[in-house]
Amino acid sequence: MNTELADAGRALAAAGLVTAFGHVSLRIGDDRLLMTPPVPLGTLGPDTQHAEVPLDATDLPDGTPREAWIHLEIARARPGVRAICRAQPPTATALASAGVPILPLHGQGAFLGPEVPVFDDATLVRDRARGRALAERLGAAPAVIMRGNGAVTVGESAGQAVALMWVLEASARMNATAAASGTPTPLTPAEQESWRAVRSELSNRIWSYLRELS
Repeated sequence: MNTELADAGRALAAAGLVTAFGHVSLRIGDDRLLMTPPVPLGTLGPDTQHAEVPLDATDLPDGTPREAWIHLEIARARPGVRAICRAQPPTATALASAGVPILPLHGQGAFLGPEVPVFDDATLVRDRARGRALAERLGAAPAVIMRGNGAVTVGESAGQAVALMWVLEASARMNATAAASGTPTPLTPAEQESWRAVRSELSNRIWSYLRELS
Protein backbone atom coordinates (compact mmCIF):
# COMPACT_ATOMS: atom_id res chain seq x y z
CA MET A 1 0.00 0.00 0.00
CA ASN A 2 2.90 2.37 0.67
CA THR A 3 4.03 1.91 -2.93
CA GLU A 4 0.50 2.52 -4.22
CA LEU A 5 0.24 5.79 -2.29
CA ALA A 6 3.74 6.89 -3.32
CA ASP A 7 3.01 6.19 -7.00
CA ALA A 8 -0.24 8.13 -6.75
CA GLY A 9 1.43 11.12 -5.13
CA ARG A 10 4.24 11.31 -7.67
CA ALA A 11 1.81 10.96 -10.57
CA LEU A 12 -0.33 13.84 -9.28
CA ALA A 13 2.75 16.02 -8.89
CA ALA A 14 4.10 15.15 -12.35
CA ALA A 15 0.72 16.02 -13.91
CA GLY A 16 0.69 19.44 -12.19
CA LEU A 17 -2.37 18.56 -10.11
CA VAL A 18 -0.68 19.18 -6.74
CA THR A 19 2.16 21.39 -5.53
CA ALA A 20 2.88 21.79 -1.81
CA PHE A 21 -0.56 20.47 -0.86
CA GLY A 22 -2.67 17.41 -1.58
CA HIS A 23 -3.24 13.97 -0.11
CA VAL A 24 -4.34 10.47 -1.00
CA SER A 25 -5.86 7.76 1.19
CA LEU A 26 -6.54 4.04 0.91
CA ARG A 27 -9.09 2.03 2.85
CA ILE A 28 -7.64 -0.68 5.12
CA GLY A 29 -10.32 -3.23 5.87
CA ASP A 30 -13.65 -1.74 6.86
CA ASP A 31 -12.62 0.63 9.62
CA ARG A 32 -9.37 2.48 8.82
CA LEU A 33 -7.63 4.62 6.24
CA LEU A 34 -3.95 4.80 5.35
CA MET A 35 -3.11 8.42 4.48
CA THR A 36 -0.21 10.26 2.94
CA PRO A 37 1.55 12.68 5.34
CA PRO A 38 1.35 16.49 5.03
CA VAL A 39 4.35 16.81 2.69
CA PRO A 40 4.61 17.55 -1.06
CA LEU A 41 3.27 14.43 -2.77
CA GLY A 42 6.04 14.43 -5.34
CA THR A 43 8.52 13.60 -2.55
CA LEU A 44 6.81 10.36 -1.49
CA GLY A 45 8.73 7.10 -1.71
CA PRO A 46 8.07 3.45 -0.84
CA ASP A 47 9.57 3.98 2.64
CA THR A 48 7.46 7.04 3.50
CA GLN A 49 5.65 6.73 6.82
CA HIS A 50 1.88 7.01 6.39
CA ALA A 51 -0.73 7.50 9.10
CA GLU A 52 -3.45 4.98 9.93
CA VAL A 53 -6.68 6.73 10.86
CA PRO A 54 -9.76 4.95 12.28
CA LEU A 55 -12.99 5.94 10.56
CA ASP A 56 -14.53 6.69 13.96
CA ALA A 57 -11.62 8.92 15.06
CA THR A 58 -12.51 11.93 17.17
CA ASP A 59 -9.04 13.44 16.83
CA LEU A 60 -6.49 13.17 14.05
CA PRO A 61 -3.24 11.33 14.83
CA ASP A 62 0.13 13.00 14.42
CA GLY A 63 1.44 12.97 10.87
CA THR A 64 -2.03 13.29 9.36
CA PRO A 65 -3.13 16.18 7.09
CA ARG A 66 -5.55 18.46 8.92
CA GLU A 67 -8.02 17.93 6.05
CA ALA A 68 -8.19 14.22 6.78
CA TRP A 69 -11.82 14.79 7.77
CA ILE A 70 -12.57 14.94 4.03
CA HIS A 71 -11.33 11.38 3.61
CA LEU A 72 -12.90 10.05 6.79
CA GLU A 73 -16.38 11.36 6.09
CA ILE A 74 -16.36 10.25 2.45
CA ALA A 75 -15.13 6.79 3.46
CA ARG A 76 -17.85 6.57 6.12
CA ALA A 77 -20.55 7.62 3.64
CA ARG A 78 -19.28 5.50 0.74
CA PRO A 79 -18.27 1.98 1.94
CA GLY A 80 -17.52 0.90 -1.63
CA VAL A 81 -14.88 3.59 -2.13
CA ARG A 82 -11.34 2.28 -1.62
CA ALA A 83 -9.28 5.39 -2.48
CA ILE A 84 -9.73 9.15 -2.12
CA CYS A 85 -7.64 11.80 -3.86
CA ARG A 86 -7.46 15.48 -2.86
CA ALA A 87 -5.73 17.83 -5.31
CA GLN A 88 -5.78 21.33 -6.80
CA PRO A 89 -6.61 21.08 -10.53
CA PRO A 90 -6.26 24.73 -11.62
CA THR A 91 -8.77 24.95 -14.48
CA ALA A 92 -11.47 23.02 -12.64
CA THR A 93 -11.02 25.28 -9.61
CA ALA A 94 -11.22 28.40 -11.79
CA LEU A 95 -14.41 27.25 -13.52
CA ALA A 96 -16.10 26.58 -10.17
CA SER A 97 -15.24 30.14 -9.10
CA ALA A 98 -16.67 31.50 -12.36
CA GLY A 99 -19.84 29.45 -12.05
CA VAL A 100 -19.14 27.53 -15.26
CA PRO A 101 -20.37 23.91 -15.00
CA ILE A 102 -18.11 21.04 -16.04
CA LEU A 103 -20.18 18.97 -18.44
CA PRO A 104 -19.27 15.76 -20.31
CA LEU A 105 -18.19 17.23 -23.65
CA HIS A 106 -16.05 14.23 -24.58
CA GLY A 107 -16.11 10.52 -23.80
CA GLN A 108 -13.76 10.52 -20.82
CA GLY A 109 -15.61 13.50 -19.36
CA ALA A 110 -18.63 11.21 -19.01
CA PHE A 111 -16.70 9.27 -16.34
CA LEU A 112 -17.48 12.19 -14.00
CA GLY A 113 -21.26 12.12 -14.44
CA PRO A 114 -23.74 14.52 -16.11
CA GLU A 115 -22.28 17.53 -14.23
CA VAL A 116 -19.52 17.70 -11.64
CA PRO A 117 -20.98 18.89 -8.30
CA VAL A 118 -19.49 21.93 -6.58
CA PHE A 119 -19.10 22.32 -2.80
CA ASP A 120 -19.85 26.00 -2.32
CA ASP A 121 -17.83 26.67 0.84
CA ALA A 122 -14.20 27.77 0.41
CA THR A 123 -13.39 27.39 4.13
CA LEU A 124 -10.69 24.80 4.82
CA VAL A 125 -12.30 21.48 5.71
CA ARG A 126 -10.66 20.88 9.07
CA ASP A 127 -13.53 19.51 11.14
CA ARG A 128 -15.93 16.60 10.96
CA ALA A 129 -19.01 18.75 10.26
CA ARG A 130 -17.54 20.31 7.12
CA GLY A 131 -16.17 16.93 6.06
CA ARG A 132 -19.66 15.48 6.37
CA ALA A 133 -21.15 18.37 4.38
CA LEU A 134 -18.60 17.79 1.62
CA ALA A 135 -19.35 14.06 1.57
CA GLU A 136 -23.06 14.85 1.24
CA ARG A 137 -22.38 17.18 -1.69
CA LEU A 138 -20.28 14.49 -3.38
CA GLY A 139 -23.13 12.03 -2.94
CA ALA A 140 -22.73 9.07 -5.29
CA ALA A 141 -20.59 11.04 -7.77
CA PRO A 142 -16.92 10.20 -8.49
CA ALA A 143 -15.74 13.82 -8.12
CA VAL A 144 -16.58 17.10 -6.43
CA ILE A 145 -15.01 20.52 -6.90
CA MET A 146 -14.42 22.65 -3.81
CA ARG A 147 -14.99 26.30 -4.69
CA GLY A 148 -11.70 28.15 -4.23
CA ASN A 149 -10.07 25.02 -2.85
CA GLY A 150 -9.40 22.31 -5.45
CA ALA A 151 -11.22 19.02 -5.84
CA VAL A 152 -11.72 15.48 -4.57
CA THR A 153 -12.06 12.27 -6.58
CA VAL A 154 -12.79 8.74 -5.42
CA GLY A 155 -12.18 5.32 -6.92
CA GLU A 156 -11.73 1.61 -6.55
CA SER A 157 -7.95 2.14 -6.34
CA ALA A 158 -5.52 4.99 -5.85
CA GLY A 159 -4.70 4.79 -9.55
CA GLN A 160 -8.34 5.17 -10.55
CA ALA A 161 -8.83 8.15 -8.21
CA VAL A 162 -5.73 9.82 -9.69
CA ALA A 163 -6.88 9.05 -13.24
CA LEU A 164 -10.25 10.67 -12.52
CA MET A 165 -8.52 13.77 -11.14
CA TRP A 166 -6.58 14.00 -14.41
CA VAL A 167 -9.82 13.52 -16.40
CA LEU A 168 -11.48 16.23 -14.30
CA GLU A 169 -8.82 18.76 -15.22
CA ALA A 170 -8.81 17.71 -18.89
CA SER A 171 -12.60 18.05 -18.99
CA ALA A 172 -12.38 21.44 -17.30
CA ARG A 173 -9.95 22.71 -19.95
CA MET A 174 -12.30 21.47 -22.69
CA ASN A 175 -15.27 23.17 -21.04
CA ALA A 176 -13.35 26.43 -20.68
CA THR A 177 -12.42 26.37 -24.37
CA ALA A 178 -15.94 25.48 -25.46
CA ALA A 179 -17.54 28.16 -23.26
CA ALA A 180 -15.19 30.78 -24.70
CA SER A 181 -15.97 29.69 -28.26
CA GLY A 182 -19.72 29.12 -28.16
CA THR A 183 -22.33 27.06 -26.32
CA PRO A 184 -20.97 23.78 -24.88
CA THR A 185 -23.10 20.79 -25.88
CA PRO A 186 -22.71 17.72 -23.66
CA LEU A 187 -22.86 14.15 -24.89
CA THR A 188 -26.34 12.65 -24.94
CA PRO A 189 -27.36 10.49 -21.96
CA ALA A 190 -26.96 7.35 -24.09
CA GLU A 191 -23.49 8.42 -25.24
CA GLN A 192 -22.49 9.15 -21.65
CA GLU A 193 -23.65 5.73 -20.48
CA SER A 194 -21.67 3.99 -23.22
CA TRP A 195 -18.49 5.65 -21.93
CA ARG A 196 -19.26 5.08 -18.26
CA ALA A 197 -19.62 1.38 -19.02
CA VAL A 198 -15.87 1.25 -19.78
CA ARG A 199 -14.72 3.69 -17.10
CA SER A 200 -12.71 1.12 -15.11
CA GLU A 201 -10.93 -0.22 -18.18
CA LEU A 202 -9.98 3.19 -19.58
CA SER A 203 -9.15 4.65 -16.16
CA ASN A 204 -6.59 1.89 -15.71
CA ARG A 205 -5.01 2.83 -19.04
CA ILE A 206 -4.89 6.49 -18.03
CA TRP A 207 -3.30 5.46 -14.74
CA SER A 208 -0.61 3.48 -16.59
CA TYR A 209 0.12 6.55 -18.71
CA LEU A 210 0.35 8.87 -15.70
CA ARG A 211 2.53 6.47 -13.73
CA GLU A 212 4.89 6.18 -16.68
CA LEU A 213 5.20 9.98 -16.91
CA SER A 214 6.09 10.25 -13.24
